[in-house]
Amino acid sequence: MTAQVLVVDEGEADRQALCAAVAALGHTVHAVASGQQALAHLARASGVDVVLLDLVMAGPTSCTDVLMAIKSDPRLQHLPVIVVSTAEHDDEIARSIELGASDHLGKPVRAPLLAARIDAGLAQKRLRDTELDHLRQVDGVIDAAESIQAGDYDVSSLEPIAQRADRLGTLARVVVQMAGEVQARESELRRQVTDLRIEIDRSQLHRRVSEVTDSEHYRRLAEQAGELRSLIRGSGEASADGGSRPGSAPD
Repeated sequence: MTAQVLVVDEGEADRQALCAAVAALGHTVHAVASGQQALAHLARASGVDVVLLDLVMAGPTSCTDVLMAIKSDPRLQHLPVIVVSTAEHDDEIARSIELGASDHLGKPVRAPLLAARIDAGLAQKRLRDTELDHLRQVDGVIDAAESIQAGDYDVSSLEPIAQRADRLGTLARVVVQMAGEVQARESELRRQVTDLRIEIDRSQLHRRVSEVTDSEHYRRLAEQAGELRSLIRGSGEASADGGSRPGSAPD
């Protein structure tokens, strides 16, 4: 496994030796000469996998300061930090472990131990990255389920998760299928409600018409209209009879 390794050491000779040893293992090396430079590099650069941090630095930003800054940053707190020192700094080594350093490497650095420490740090980081990615995807499934509950059926964000072959992928596929089924049932329910409203409107209209036509007032109006039509017909017939003998002499 290759890695991006940040080497932090104030001593130029030690820094160059450590960089050469790391590069000989096939890793990409970034080197800085102080704790301040280390924090600046981590702030602007992404992809650092392991930090090799000199335990004893005389600058204003000590090994302790660097460790505390890394472990208090949510973006960096899981980054493996291996402190490097000579054997006489047992107390400082113990303190650095308490502050979150993942391992210790003695000076002068020996290649087999360096390789083992870096590999262990990489394994630790990649395991943690996998866990964090899994947790993010679990949150994605939960968010999708909550959106379905709220009536939003856009579950396109679950498509990458649904490609997984594990149980999380199965859960994502179930949620996607559930979203489709719920959306289809809701559409059918809306159609049925619309049809029911139309039938209710028709029924209410028929009932209101019946209420009008069955009323006493309507019957009186109908009778009066019938009488009026009879009068109009009678008047028309009389006019027709009077005009059927044109030119006849009056009595």
